[in-house]
Amino acid sequence: MFKQALAICKKDFNSEIRTRYAVNALLMFIIVVISVIKFSLGEDKLSAEMNAGLLWIIIFFATSNGLSRVFVSEEERGTSLVLKLSSSAGSVFLGKLIFNTLLTFIINFLIIFLYIIITGLDIKNLALFSLTIGLGNLGLSAVMTIIAALISKASSKGTLYPVLSFPLLLPLLLAAISATTLTIEGAPIGAIAGELQMIASYTIVVITASFLLFELVWHD
Repeated sequence: MFKQALAICKKDFNSEIRTRYAVNALLMFIIVVISVIKFSLGEDKLSAEMNAGLLWIIIFFATSNGLSRVFVSEEERGTSLVLKLSSSAGSVFLGKLIFNTLLTFIINFLIIFLYIIITGLDIKNLALFSLTIGLGNLGLSAVMTIIAALISKASSKGTLYPVLSFPLLLPLLLAAISATTLTIEGAPIGAIAGELQMIASYTIVVITASFLLFELVWHD
């Protein structure tokens, strides 16, 4: 299964390199949004809570735009039937999840890098900040992968994706914003442990439930 999943992930990366649909759209979105924030703020400095909130808002909308086509593109190209015949449902989901996770890490690295440069954000606990972002990215990828599968056959895909994903991601986003705020302020790991456990538990539950339900969704 893992070998098939890696082959599917590689196929998606090759397709993205050829079309650059998600990369081009996301780069423009990230640059525009962060530039607007900078011009709006001027020389003013935001609190840790505001920085964390803005950062995760940008991450949420950027990943929503970038990850939504992971199954939609298969339906548009007519290749979903080939995947159903050649690979197991678990392999397909795992391959798409790996692809989305890697793409999310690349996207969010760019977001955070540009955000720090443009706003001058000072992160006092970089190690825990990176851990929080990493766990949050995995949770985002898991939710958005299964949502992308659910809406791939719907007629109003662009509308449904953020509408369905936001309620499911709300607990994760609240915990991630809280943990990110604390890491920016330099809090020790003991103060952030509860939020990190929440994010990790949420991610494990979503991935487990997605593997159990994906076969029904995929072959419907």
